Amino acid sequence: MSQRILVVDDDKEIVRIVRAYLEKAGYSVLIAYDGETALHILRSDRPDLIVLDLMLPDRDGWDITRIVRGDASLAATPIVMLTARVEGEDRVMGLDIGADDYIPKPFNPHEVVARVRAVLRRTHQDFGLAHIIQIGQLLLDADRHEVQIAGKPIELTPTEFDLLKTLMEYPGHAFTRQALIEKGLGFAYEGMERTLDSHIRNLRRKIEPDATEPLYIRTVFGVGYRMVGPE
Repeated sequence: MSQRILVVDDDKEIVRIVRAYLEKAGYSVLIAYDGETALHILRSDRPDLIVLDLMLPDRDGWDITRIVRGDASLAATPIVMLTARVEGEDRVMGLDIGADDYIPKPFNPHEVVARVRAVLRRTHQDFGLAHIIQIGQLLLDADRHEVQIAGKPIELTPTEFDLLKTLMEYPGHAFTRQALIEKGLGFAYEGMERTLDSHIRNLRRKIEPDATEPLYIRTVFGVGYRMVGPE
């Protein structure tokens, strides 16, 4: 069965274009033109990924993202934001509340397909593999797609999980931002390094006892990031 993508945008022409390219790439596409319909489809059909416009006539993309990330049954659903709002603060806010990727309009439909494919590949690549990594009190189970800190479950977005997994697989290794993006996310594009910093900030907020003095994800100044165990 092909993977199902929910495309949410109030511009019917954009929906038509994105749907056509995704279906050509082999995906099944569900569509919604407003937030309430999108939430109904999410709960009833459980799509594999959401391509979500930020500006909608009722609930906006930020609101929908918060609802998805706050619902245990939906929280692992990847979200790719597709929006005309490209200001830096809007982009960071979208990532801070749990979006996995952010594509500004106008866009290249081929790029949308490539981003969707990359996010889905990251989300599903470890299915069925017993793979547990532990560093200090931080434990990651790739088979169950779960993370715990001191035995307490931590909710991560798919992108946060993939970045953390990559860092934990190579403890002590200093990743450049570009290398961490390519190794952890499977793609790179202009401006992604700033996006990476937002994801790392979110990870620290969730796994570190004190995000301002990280024990696990350390900054390597002038280079990028590395994973270390508490001393």
